[in-house]
Amino acid sequence: MNPSTERESFSERLQQALRNAGYSAESPTQLAREFNLRFDGRPITVHAARKWLVGEAIPTQEKLRILAHWLTVPADWLRFGGTEFEPSEIPASTRSPLVSADLKLLSEFQRLDEHHQNLAREFLRMLIRISPKKQ
Repeated sequence: MNPSTERESFSERLQQALRNAGYSAESPTQLAREFNLRFDGRPITVHAARKWLVGEAIPTQEKLRILAHWLTVPADWLRFGGTEFEPSEIPASTRSPLVSADLKLLSEFQRLDEHHQNLAREFLRMLIRISPKKQ
């Protein structure tokens, strides 16, 4: 497969995965924002997200894994295609348990200075220690 066709095929799979997950397949701004909430590395730009959506570029393997986890699709399918799959085939343990309210909270957490982030972490650890375990 030539590189141009490979990028276009990736773009189609990415758009399909976005739609299946309830996101817009036409919004590089939304893609960049949602991706950056989940990625610990250097944030991607809206321009980079647009290139993924229009088939001009394929993300690195690390970024591909984040996309796949977020969109609950197999990373190898997202990158290379192949057999179709049903979202229910993805093990529940790999599905992201975060809802949009959690992601907004994480985004706000990232805006805190280091001292206040550490305080928030300690507070959460304390709550986890004293909370009854879910069965």
